[in-house]
Amino acid sequence: MGANLFIALLTPALSLVFASAFFLLWTYRRHGHVMVLCLSYVAYAVGFLLQSFDLPIGVAPTKFLSNTLLLLAAVSLSTAAVVRHDMPSPAKLLSLLGIGGIAVLSWFLFVQPSLVGRIFAINFACGSICLVVVTALRSVSKKSIVDRVLIAVCSIASVDFFLRPLTAVWIVGESYDSYHASLYWLLTNFSMVLISVMLALSLITAIALDVVKELQAESHTDPLSGLLNRRGFEENSAECVKRSLGLSLPVSLVLADLDHFKSVNDTYGHAVGDAVIAAFAAHLRTSCGKDAIVGRIGGEEFAIVLPASDLMTARLFAEGLRASFMQHRIKGLPADAERITASFGVASRAANEDFESLMHRADQALYRAKNNGRDSVKLADQLPADADCFAAGYYGGHI
Repeated sequence: MGANLFIALLTPALSLVFASAFFLLWTYRRHGHVMVLCLSYVAYAVGFLLQSFDLPIGVAPTKFLSNTLLLLAAVSLSTAAVVRHDMPSPAKLLSLLGIGGIAVLSWFLFVQPSLVGRIFAINFACGSICLVVVTALRSVSKKSIVDRVLIAVCSIASVDFFLRPLTAVWIVGESYDSYHASLYWLLTNFSMVLISVMLALSLITAIALDVVKELQAESHTDPLSGLLNRRGFEENSAECVKRSLGLSLPVSLVLADLDHFKSVNDTYGHAVGDAVIAAFAAHLRTSCGKDAIVGRIGGEEFAIVLPASDLMTARLFAEGLRASFMQHRIKGLPADAERITASFGVASRAANEDFESLMHRADQALYRAKNNGRDSVKLADQLPADADCFAAGYYGGHI
């Protein structure tokens, strides 16, 4: 009796421990899918507990409630595991599988009682749910090591759910009283403990890494514009230039500076100035391709790295930005206010040129654009093809 009680309480106890861990993660980073994981493990603990202990409502209703909670936990946990990748939610398909499992369970519980039938209904439903998760996670373009571990764990769980019920034939003809002393019950508890631990540890690790990535992204993001800040821009751009050197591909840099921005702040207030910054940043996000690296590197100064783009392509891009932004109406500016314009400096990487040198030349071109009347695009002086290009270490300021 003592051994059976230990086995009956082991899985629920571990599930509540993992639920507490997910709750702590949720208090630190309140993402909805983390709370769903917490509640899933609570439902799993209660559902598994009711497999061994009956409520006053009777055996059949208790088992119906138990298996409903187990399927609900499987559906919600699987949905949360996929949604953390910002993928379309498979909740509808998972819910259909869960409802189907409950329907078949109800038939073998209330209409044509069969312990083996109930075992097959629940396990096949859970196995199908795991397959949906495996299929969804395999479609993730950039899978981390943790994602691959999750796929492996869900694959193992799916195989277990489909194969383990075959052992149910060993208990055909046995009464329900002997079920908890059967080999099947022992195998179920062992496999559920193992899968529950592997899945929870994988998800906890995945969420912890997600939090680290978010914190890193925040440290590299300018809060007003939503673009990369100077640190984030320089790190990403230096890596991009290094890759372009290895692939012998062109790469260009466009620097942009909003004209007369100080007078905007002085005349209309900093709230309007912030609106101008946000509007220009939104314009850049809309205009730049997905491969471009875009950052706000100063008060009113922005930078765009264009991979696989030569000087003329970058110049046309900058001219398009300049002309189109002039047409923007910015909230807070009076209708009769002068249009906000920007000046641009454009440089294309010379052979063996590093990012710092490229930045320096684009900066000089922007300086000329600011000094020659603003609202214009200037090209950087090209370096000789055989020039030995090292870091200039200069970024300069602008009028």
